[in-house]
Amino acid sequence: MGPHRMPAAEVDVSPDLVRRLLAVQHPDLADHPIELMSNGWDNVMYRVGQALVARLPRREVAATLLMHEQRWLPHLAPRLPLPVPAPVRVGKPDLGYPWPWSVVPFLPGQVAARNPPADPGDAAVALGTFLGALHTPAAPDAPPNPYRGVPLEERQATVAQNLSIVGDLVDHGSVTRVWEAALAAPRWDRPPAWVHGDLHPANILVHDGRVSGVIDFGDITSGDPATDLSVAWMLLPAECHDAFRKAYQAAGDHAAGDDIWVRARGWAVALSLAFLAHSADNPQMADIGHRTITAVLA
Repeated sequence: MGPHRMPAAEVDVSPDLVRRLLAVQHPDLADHPIELMSNGWDNVMYRVGQALVARLPRREVAATLLMHEQRWLPHLAPRLPLPVPAPVRVGKPDLGYPWPWSVVPFLPGQVAARNPPADPGDAAVALGTFLGALHTPAAPDAPPNPYRGVPLEERQATVAQNLSIVGDLVDHGSVTRVWEAALAAPRWDRPPAWVHGDLHPANILVHDGRVSGVIDFGDITSGDPATDLSVAWMLLPAECHDAFRKAYQAAGDHAAGDDIWVRARGWAVALSLAFLAHSADNPQMADIGHRTITAVLA
């Protein structure tokens, strides 16, 4: 079958539209320079002057995710050890644009997918500490998410489908062995934790060689934190995994056994296959998928 293209935009989010929305709803920002930053699966990002970024959904499904960021990031940001883009302004549907949107702080740096950390050991500690601080018991009304934080068996059909799509890009036998071992691991049996849900190298910022921020919390949810711990295989060399694990456990009540790390490796399989299967026109995400599955099977 071959990899699929990323989802098509349902609305054209042009610089002119962003400027007009700002002029109507946040007129003090309307005269700032507007520059396209990124056009992802779910959102379009425009730089607004030097200090701000406009974040607008390009698909209806992403509008709900953006509202989750608006609701929960201001609550979580103060206790996290790395900067996150908690909204500072909220936009509403207007001028033919159908969904809510946000203005968030500009966080300096480039995504780790293009600009890896200079010191992987330092990055391991930074990310482990960040996730240790994030993975606390979630609020009872945390956003539901049927794809992240869930028991791995709920991902079985999607993993099988994506494995079929990628064809001979991966060793099916080796992938299946890792995946089945993860499925056999005991489930998360503690209170549902806050989960970023989409923590890959394109959502981690690096500035001056160091991890400097974490972005894109649209998939934020509660459940099994092993989902986020899969980032170890996405970004960190194997020799830094122990430092990542120790920093994570030291940052909170995370004295978990090996089961969570077995599930995390399974999540790395599931997410890498998703990246490979749906990034025919997104080389950056395809590269993350290739590097992750290679690390998982090494």
